Amino acid sequence: MPRPLLLCLALGLTPALFTTACAADPAAEAAVKPAQWPFAATEVARFDEPWAMAFLPDRSLLVTEKAGKLVHFDPASGRRHEIAGVPKVAYGGQGGFGDVAVHPHFAHNGLVYYSYAEPGANDTRGAAVARAKLVLDAGGGGRLVDAQVIWRQAPKVSGNGHYGHRLLFGPDGKLWISSSERQKFDPAQDMKGNLGKIIRLNDDGSLPADNPFAAQGSPADQVWSLGHRNVLGLAFDARGRLWENEMGPKGGDELNLIQRGGNYGYPLVSNGDHYDGRDIPDHDTRPEFVAPKVSWTPVISPSSLAIYNGALFPQWRGNAFIGGLSSQALVRIAFDGDSAREAERFDMGKRIRAVVQGPDGALWLLEDGGGARLLKLTPRTP
Repeated sequence: MPRPLLLCLALGLTPALFTTACAADPAAEAAVKPAQWPFAATEVARFDEPWAMAFLPDRSLLVTEKAGKLVHFDPASGRRHEIAGVPKVAYGGQGGFGDVAVHPHFAHNGLVYYSYAEPGANDTRGAAVARAKLVLDAGGGGRLVDAQVIWRQAPKVSGNGHYGHRLLFGPDGKLWISSSERQKFDPAQDMKGNLGKIIRLNDDGSLPADNPFAAQGSPADQVWSLGHRNVLGLAFDARGRLWENEMGPKGGDELNLIQRGGNYGYPLVSNGDHYDGRDIPDHDTRPEFVAPKVSWTPVISPSSLAIYNGALFPQWRGNAFIGGLSSQALVRIAFDGDSAREAERFDMGKRIRAVVQGPDGALWLLEDGGGARLLKLTPRTP
C-alpha cells in the first residue's frame, strides 16, 4: 500500500481531510489561494536571506540575515540598523547566521541569544550558540557586548547542511536548542556527541541536574531527546508541552510531541526513504521509537513552528503554524489531546523561512532568500 495512504489510515483522517493532508500533491490541489485567505498579508519590509526574527519588549524586531548580519528593525517607523558585534559565520549551503531569541527577563538584563555556523579545523563546521548584552543607542542602532559562547555542536564535521540551531526559552526558563545531525545519519543515535538531539540548558549554558541523561556525563547530560534529523521548529503549547518539526529524508517530514528522554528513531526508522532510493523502515516497524504525530509525504519542508495564543485570530487559539519551504505554504495544525492533524494549508507563493506571533496577536512571516518580504498577517476585513 502506498505510504501516503498508510499514513492517512494511521492518523484516522476523515475523507475530507484525506485530500488536504494526504493527497498526492496537497499543496497544488487543496492549498487555500490568496483570494480565499481569511487574513490580509501586508508587506512591512524586505531582507536579504533572513533566517529568524524575535520581538523586543518595545515591539521592535531583531532579524538575522544568513550571511552574518543582525538587523534591528522598527515596524512602526520602518527604520533599520545593523547591530555591531556579530561573530564571523561559516556562510554557505545551509550554514550562516541562524536563530535569535530574547531572554525572558530582557527588560532587566538586556540579554539576547543567537546561533550560527562556526568554522573549525580541517574544513569542518558546527553550530554554536552565544549570548550577549544588546546595547541600543537612541537612534535604534547598537551592538552586542560581553558575548560568550555557551554551547557548541560536537563533533564539528564536514559539509554545509543540517545545523538546526533553533533556540527557544521554555516555561521553565531553560534554553532549548535543536541540534540537527549535519547530514551524517548515525550521530543522531550516538550519545558520545550532541548531533541529532534536542538540547536543554540553563540560561547561562550550565547543565540542569534533572536532564534525563545527566548521569552519563558530557555531552549526554545536555540531551533531552535524540534520534532527530533536521529540527527547524520548536514551540511550547499552553500545557507546557514541547513540539518540534523536522525535515525527513525523501518523504517523511515530521511533527513530534517531545518526551523526556525519548528516542525518535532516525536514521533507523523514518516514514521517508534515503535519497538514493534505499528503504528506511517505517516507524510502525519499531514501536520502541517515538512515532511522529503527523508525517508528510510529499514533504512540506518545515522551516519553523509557532503555537498561536493571541486575540486577533480567536478561532486559531491553540493551533500551530508551520512555515513551509518547498511547499511555499503556511500550514495550520489542529490538536486534539496528544493527537495532531493538518487542518489547513495557505498557498503563500514563496518559500516561508520563519513564522512568529507578534505582540499584538498578528502572525509575522519571513520569506526565504534574497529580497525576502517580512509579512504581517491580520484578519481580513469584509
